[in-house]
Amino acid sequence: MENKAEVALVTGGSVGIGSAICVGMAQAGFDVALTFRKHKDEAMEVARSVEAEGRKGLALGTDVADFNDAQRIVGEVVDKLGGINVLINNAGINWDGVVWKMTEEQWDTVLDVNLKGYFNFIRAVAPIFREQKSGRIVNVTSINGLRGKFGQSNYSASKAGIIGLTKAVARELGKYGITVNSIAPGMVMTDMAKDLPPDILQAAVDETVLKRIAEPEDVASVIAFLCGPGARHVTGEVIKVDGGQYI
Repeated sequence: MENKAEVALVTGGSVGIGSAICVGMAQAGFDVALTFRKHKDEAMEVARSVEAEGRKGLALGTDVADFNDAQRIVGEVVDKLGGINVLINNAGINWDGVVWKMTEEQWDTVLDVNLKGYFNFIRAVAPIFREQKSGRIVNVTSINGLRGKFGQSNYSASKAGIIGLTKAVARELGKYGITVNSIAPGMVMTDMAKDLPPDILQAAVDETVLKRIAEPEDVASVIAFLCGPGARHVTGEVIKVDGGQYI
């Protein structure tokens, strides 16, 4: 009898880095559930791409900032895919502005999605992972959570908060055989990045030591490693995937 595949849940899995994560996890042998908020058609296409890799794919609409809906989503994943072994928190937004012009709505919205959203899903899977005494959690943060970025006080604060959340939860869940890590990308060549002015992209290239912008697959492959057996003794870490942009 074929061994049952492990199940990964990827928040914000419909586009960009998230879609690459989903496909990468399927290629690593996982059934994959992904969440989306606006990009339903793209999410369904990602689910089909997962299935094309011979794994089960499931796309579920949600607002990650909704605490109760996170509980619902995790329950639905368990019901439809038979369990959950990995959580990859990736859903995020930015709403930029210098701090002297930033509105309360800008601040609250970004923190609710980028930081509270991560807590919501960690809170939803933690009892399951504790009960089964295993699980992997990977949180996608940013080098701008380590260094800050002009015009992104809300975004940088949310991404710095994810790092603190990662380290605290790694301490709390480690004795149950659960690892918790963060990935901190630099500039990644998503569709959003492709729409940036050429001088902004070039500035990011100039910051790196490898003189290139990451592809989404560069991030996804490191996440797949952290979810595999080779990373069983890695926890509480923040791994930069930035081509040396932070140096």
